[in-house]
Amino acid sequence: MEYGLIGAKLGHSYSKAIHEALCGYRYELCSLPTEQQAREFLQKKAFKAINVTIPYKQLVIPYCAWLEPRAKAIGAVNTVVNRDGILHGYNTDYDGFLYLANQHGVDFKGKSVLILGTGGTSRTVHAVAKDQGAAEILFASRTGRDGALTYEQAQAQSQVQILINTSPAGMYPNAGECHIQPAGLPRLEAVLDVVYNPFNTELILRAEEAGIPCASGLEMLVAQALYAARQFTGRRIPSSKIQPIVRRIRAQRLNVCLVGMPSCGKTTIGRQLAKALGRPFVDLDAEIEKAAGKTIPQIFEERGEDGFRALETETAARFGMGSGQIISCGGGVVKRPENVRALHQNGVIVFIDRPVELLKVGGNRPLSTSVEGLKQMETERRPLYEAAADLCVKNSGEPFSRATKAAQEALYEAFGIERAES
Repeated sequence: MEYGLIGAKLGHSYSKAIHEALCGYRYELCSLPTEQQAREFLQKKAFKAINVTIPYKQLVIPYCAWLEPRAKAIGAVNTVVNRDGILHGYNTDYDGFLYLANQHGVDFKGKSVLILGTGGTSRTVHAVAKDQGAAEILFASRTGRDGALTYEQAQAQSQVQILINTSPAGMYPNAGECHIQPAGLPRLEAVLDVVYNPFNTELILRAEEAGIPCASGLEMLVAQALYAARQFTGRRIPSSKIQPIVRRIRAQRLNVCLVGMPSCGKTTIGRQLAKALGRPFVDLDAEIEKAAGKTIPQIFEERGEDGFRALETETAARFGMGSGQIISCGGGVVKRPENVRALHQNGVIVFIDRPVELLKVGGNRPLSTSVEGLKQMETERRPLYEAAADLCVKNSGEPFSRATKAAQEALYEAFGIERAES
């Protein structure tokens, strides 16, 4: 291996795609589940340069004959370069996190900062906050050991102005985990989460709901990769490459979740979008039927609407954790806020808006048995669709392919990419 990443679990890493887009060299993911395997790998030195992720950012330090002063002070290394058999250690997470903060206008000077987590990345974030002039820096962890607050104690720190998550809370596959309620911190003005999978952790979603400026870790990931690639190659790779790669990753990996009234065209448009974009298509109602071994009318008959909604919530959570899918949702998925959050964690929600007079009555839809019922349902649900949606696509005519094309163009614009980049 010439260039690559080592860590215990790398199945959902974006680093290969990022590095190969930055420089064009081959970049490999080398999963080393045990410390012994990691030590053997480092002893062999059979690489030109590597990145290091959880849980080996401290373990690699004794193997580096030279450490940049910043990495030594932080006590964490995420980049190792092999120069004639001598390993040099760097911390490009520092520059990556500083880029993220600057990109979103987070000013640490004179502020009270709360850092969630006490691992290697928390030390890096602490160094950035300190160097940028933070007046107070607090740590919080599950146990509250080594001078950290417990999460319960942290929630009571009403003076906190900047909240940063460096813990695995909310990271795939534990999406939905969150230890702090941002709305409960009255002076909070910014939330940053270094987690990038899912794109929007539960912490970020809660901050958005509270109207607090926030950002997740994808930009940090790409930025630290660029700074690492500079060390790998000795080339001054321009930082202007960061945002195009961020946009491309989001465009390729975000789910597109279609919501709207029964018979509005979600399934037809979803299948057409999946074909046009080369993505897998998921019909949540079909997945519910598959899991239950029954049709939706049978589920309603046996379990009632509440029983069906519980199955819908389980299914939305399961597929919401995936990436790069076109997901057609049932008409009532927006009735539960937890479903909307599950879809938003890794997806963009598109409201397919079809006039109520064009909707069909009956079919495999237990709640759409009359025109009057459809009109009442539309009146009740429209505010929910509009609140949940990132984009709205009108579907007021035939064929549905027109709405599909409109959806494609809206997605390209939302992702900030040209058609050829998707």
